[in-house]
Amino acid sequence: MSEVTQGKQPTVTPVRVVVALCLIAPFVAMLWVSSYAKVEPTFVGIPFFYWYQMAWVVISTLLTMVAYKLWQRDQRARKEGASK
Repeated sequence: MSEVTQGKQPTVTPVRVVVALCLIAPFVAMLWVSSYAKVEPTFVGIPFFYWYQMAWVVISTLLTMVAYKLWQRDQRARKEGASK
């Protein structure tokens, strides 16, 4: 391995773990179909199967925003730490 790649090893930090969880949670929720493949409870006449998936559209958006902001903060901190 060259010296350049040895100096920049990937770092696992708590912030990066939270970012990963925020991005993985919607996939797990949507791929676990047996957890929401039912009609009851209905919400405003909409079966659970449909409103659960639509709720995850909003939840996924919020989790992606959180992950993005945390990633930006982490990158800024790493850049400031490297410049000192």
